[in-house]
Formats: sequence, structure tokens, C-alpha cells
Amino acid sequence: MNEVQPAIEVESLSKRFDATVALDDVSFSVGKGEVRALIGENGAGKSPLVKILSGLIRLDSGAVRVFGDSVTIGRPARAHRFGIHTAFQEMTLVDDLTVTQNMLLPYEPTPILGQIDGRKSRQLVARHFAELNLGNIDPGALVSELDISTRQKIEIAKAVSRRPRVLLLDEPTSTLSVSDVDWLGALIEKLSADNITIVFISHRMAEVRRFCDSLTVLRNGQHAGSFAVGDVSDADVVRLVIGRSLGAIYPEKENYRQEDAAGPALAGKSLSTSGQLRDASFQLWPGEVLGVGALQGMGQLELFESLFGVSGLRDGSVELNGQAVTLATPADAVRAGIGISMVPEDRKSEGLFLTLTGAANVSIPVIEKLATFGWIRRKVETAAVDEVLDRLNVHPRAHYKSVSSFSGGNQQKIAIAKWLLAHSKVLLMFDPTRGVDIGTKHEIYLLIRELAKEGNAVLFYSTEIPELVNVCDRVLVMYRGRVVKELLGDDISEEKIMIHALGGTETAAQHSGSEESRA
Repeated sequence: MNEVQPAIEVESLSKRFDATVALDDVSFSVGKGEVRALIGENGAGKSPLVKILSGLIRLDSGAVRVFGDSVTIGRPARAHRFGIHTAFQEMTLVDDLTVTQNMLLPYEPTPILGQIDGRKSRQLVARHFAELNLGNIDPGALVSELDISTRQKIEIAKAVSRRPRVLLLDEPTSTLSVSDVDWLGALIEKLSADNITIVFISHRMAEVRRFCDSLTVLRNGQHAGSFAVGDVSDADVVRLVIGRSLGAIYPEKENYRQEDAAGPALAGKSLSTSGQLRDASFQLWPGEVLGVGALQGMGQLELFESLFGVSGLRDGSVELNGQAVTLATPADAVRAGIGISMVPEDRKSEGLFLTLTGAANVSIPVIEKLATFGWIRRKVETAAVDEVLDRLNVHPRAHYKSVSSFSGGNQQKIAIAKWLLAHSKVLLMFDPTRGVDIGTKHEIYLLIRELAKEGNAVLFYSTEIPELVNVCDRVLVMYRGRVVKELLGDDISEEKIMIHALGGTETAAQHSGSEESRA
């Protein structure tokens, strides 16, 4: 697999942002054709390292060698010239352009007087998609019309289309469905067989073990170690990532459901939209964490969006504490009774104002309550924001730093913090741990259980089925827009969630297992 000469070698790499040390004397190498996982908490230095190799930022000191040659990258075009291409988690696609335009930007074919050859462009993209088994994606579609999983596949396909020698995959599975993760695994295997070096940034150890030959751990901007995947246990990796033993990743589940409550905190009856959601009903009680399990595109997003007033209902009704409510806009959801709030799928485009400070983002939902005659009472705002940021372990610099300057984990905490400040009693959490490190995940799990203990109600969807099993009191499984199964107690298992998410039945699965054992 590896040759004597590494494909990528970084030596004594350092990078600072003002007083923050992002990378501190980092050195390691990756062999040709090797699939190397890059692991670490948010803020550990993964993003600055990837951005240096991608040419988005410049290193302060140290050296980068590509196939033995010392290089100065500094710009994306130079990274491309050296054969380094990146598929980012926070995608670089332009929503208002078509898939074809995004795929070829900025290298569109211009054979005649500099005019873009639209026909040739479409043919190139269609051919490339066919090679990557993405023939179901319409090259003429606007990116804004596509779901987040499809956009992530386009981001990956765009990087692969440039024929990289080194491919950087930044959290590529955080938005992919189960079948799409299988697609990516087959692609990684093919690229590695073609001697393409892959650096795979991930927080998911199951995928690291499935896809990667080796792993490098960064902690606090330093190189904590590099190992063959088979030489370290998950517990070893956790200790390297956070610098201590995490203990149980998931908090112990206790029953906080308030059965003496007058009724459900939130209930949906026969909910349908013009999209995937069809005749879905549920009840969510105070003190309960209700999970939603589903494969991509089974109506779960429409369920959450309709409950938050983002998309309208075609049929059905919503009740908050036994009272019917109309949720035409998110403002209606926030104002309704004791409040419904939502942590969305994509924090950067749907949950945060990236150019504003963390404090401004946190206080926006309740800014009217923090103002007198239109003037914001800054001392009151600061005290209120301090309280929720402290609860979520967000650094006080969030008061004056823009959200864009924070790591993904801290951004997600800020997206959650604003609803804590709003004192929302019903919290809709749509894949809240997507793209965050194991330490931050643990903090979010603890927070969810604490919210339930305080009498709040949480509706929780996750693409990671173990989260549903270990965090939720009940799990509703959706298939083709409907709730097809309710699981509770010891019946909540990964196997049962997957069986019903695939449209099967436990009886059929048991029969299939018996047939296989007899065979």
C-alpha cells in the first residue's frame, strides 16, 4: 500500500489566530494510496490543517511536502496544481446555480471565444456521474432544490472529478443516509486501489474502522499520535481525543415523564404535507425524550419543519398542552403557549447568523424581552446570555466574536443556547450532533437528559441509530411518511429500528433469520 516516499508530509506545522493556537508543531505523514482518518474534538486543529492543505489559509511556520516536494500552497488553485482536492463538510456549492455549473466551476469548458459550452458541460457531468453511480442526480437541477445528502454527494463528486492525487474528505458522512455511506465506502475503496491518497476527517469510529487503514489524532492543536486502525481500541482513541477517559458516552436514562400532566406537551394528529409526510400522529409528554428513526427522505424533515411552522400542513392538527395551535411561521411556534423551538439540520444556513456575535445569535429569539422602548438593555442581555453559554461550556469570547470564528461544536452549542434562553418547553432537535466531536456529543446527550429532568419535552431525530437507542425514552420509526412503529423500553434496539425503517416487520426478519440458519 505505502511507498517509501509519503504522499503528504507535514513537519512542525504551526498556525495561530490572534491569541488562539490552532496548530502547535504538528508533524505526521500519509503514504501513497493510504486512507488516513484524522480525528479530534472540534477545535483540536483538524479544520486549520485541512484549510492549509487546501490553500484556504497560510501556515505560520513549518513545512508541507507533497510526494517529496516541498510546496507553498497558499491558494486553492495551487493546491489543485499539486493534486490536492477537498470535499468540505460546510459545502462550497452555490445554491442558485445548477448541478452542472457547480460541478465545473471554475473550470467550465470554453472552446469558442471564451463562451461556456453548455452542451459539453452537461455531457461531462453526466458521464462523471455515471462513473460514480450517481446517475439518479439531475445535472440540470438547481442545487437549492436538492436535499442535504444529495448536495454532499455532489460536493464529493466535484472533488473526485478533478482527478486528485490526494483527496481530503471533511466529515463526508455527517449528512449522508445509510445507503449513501455504503456508496462512499465503495468509492473510497476504488480510489485507494487507484493509489489515490485519502485523508478522512470523521468523528464516527465505526466508519473509521470500516474505511481507513490508519488514524491520526489531534488534541489541542497538537499531534497526539498516529496508529494503524487495528492497533488501538475505541477506548484508546477516546482517551487520545479528549485527554482523559470519557466513561460512559451516554448518560443513564431515568424516567422523567410526567404522567400526571394534564396531557401531552405536543401532539400531532394525522399530519400531512405536500411533500413526504403522510398521516403521521404522535404524542410527546413533558419530561420525555421522543426519538424519530427513519432513513433519508421518509418524511422526518417535513414533520419537524411543519411543527416549527417552516412548511405548511395540508391536513392534520397540532396541539400544545391540549390546545390546538396554528403554526404558519416559526414565530408562531416560538410564541405558541410556552414555546416550541428547533435546532435545525444545517446550523450554518438555517440556525445561525455567521457574521454576528455568539451573544447576538443567542439573544435574537427573545430580543424584544431584553429591550425597553426599542433599546436593548445590554447588561440584562449579557447576564442572560452568560447564563446559557456557561451551561453549555461555550467560551465567553462568544460575546464579541463572530460565530464563524468558532468550531463546529461550539457553533452547535450556540444554536442550542438561544432556545435555552427562550425557555422553550418543547425542543425539536433535528440531528443535533451532526459533525461534532465525541466530547461535544456527550455534552449534548447530557443536556437532553437534563432538559427532560426539568420537565421539558424533546423530539429528537438522529441519523446515528445508537443515539436513538441510548438517549430516547421512546422511538417512533417512520417509513414513507408514516409512523409505522413505536418502540419503548427494552424493545428499543438498533436492529428493530432498522427493520421498521426499511419497511419490514419483525416477524419477517425472524423468519428470514431462521431460513438463513437452516441454510
